[in-house]
Amino acid sequence: MNSKDKGDPTKQHHILVINPGSTSTKLGLINSEGKILYERGLEHKSEAERSIRELVSIRTEQIRTLLAEIADFEIPSAVVGRGGPLRPLDGGTYLVNEKMIEELLSEKWSAHPSNLGAPIAREFAVTWAVPAYVVDPVSVDNFTDVARISGVHEITRRCRSHALNIRSCAHLAAQRLGKPISQTRFVIAHLGGGISIAAVDGGRIIDVNDGLLGMGPFSPERAGALPLEGLIDLALSGKFSKEELKSYLSKRSGLQGYLGTNNLREVEQRIESGDEKADLVFRAMVYQIAKEIGGCAAVLAGKLDAIVVTGGLSNSQRLIEALRSYAAWMGTIFIYPGERELEAMAAGAFRVLNGSETAKEY
Repeated sequence: MNSKDKGDPTKQHHILVINPGSTSTKLGLINSEGKILYERGLEHKSEAERSIRELVSIRTEQIRTLLAEIADFEIPSAVVGRGGPLRPLDGGTYLVNEKMIEELLSEKWSAHPSNLGAPIAREFAVTWAVPAYVVDPVSVDNFTDVARISGVHEITRRCRSHALNIRSCAHLAAQRLGKPISQTRFVIAHLGGGISIAAVDGGRIIDVNDGLLGMGPFSPERAGALPLEGLIDLALSGKFSKEELKSYLSKRSGLQGYLGTNNLREVEQRIESGDEKADLVFRAMVYQIAKEIGGCAAVLAGKLDAIVVTGGLSNSQRLIEALRSYAAWMGTIFIYPGERELEAMAAGAFRVLNGSETAKEY
């Protein structure tokens, strides 16, 4: 790709998107209209004994083999890898550079499968002489100063959220309203295995519950905010080590803990068959989601363009209708079901390629 093409809005681009997980890697070739031209998931055998640098090489070769099978494959205009844990960052699209690569490979900030995204993307970008990007890494953080105060001086609130999908939906909602994202104010609720509910001002996540361990509603797997005395008693009960308790609260609580399943469809089937406990727990989850949305609306002083609901749980009409009964008074509600991670990553790169945004340096 010639450098002059980067800001040419008439050029037709397609982008390779790489989203590594713990046991799989999702690939997508996506065009400038957001259409997925090719999508494939690669499953990986046990990699527990491999270093992260070895995994970059192994997965890169597996992806090369897969791409070689695509008839009439054309070199993409850019490659986007999933953004792993980095230092706290503004939202946006970042050019992959050496500093970013080294921090991810050294696992400076955290050990996570998404650390592989940028290094693998760069391998292909170097081969094809195109740019490599990450879009809205998990460490996007635009908290206000007061949002960081927890109430206990040894504990600082952290911005950990489903930033990629939250900011992608902010762009979609801004387009729907016909407003620049910089002039919008949304409460965005990502409802999945974990739940992140964010106050988003001008595209910036200025407050959000900790989507893993911290605050907010319980989810299909996670505990959410808890009564402190009960949590202290549980922590000191002798039933759990520190790591076991973290696992219990992040993977075996919420719907899983109460009902033995993290599958919302199964919960709904049980409700329809007359299961009163399933009905109560479901209603409690919606109740807590609505409370958190209301809290974020207060952060924005009630001046909202819309409430945006996204993530896998938003495919549930039962959940959406129950949520509307609580939140409709606050204003317009937009629904963007699913996570759309591949499309969100590509969209960030396209905003750079068409000149509507400038890639940021890490």
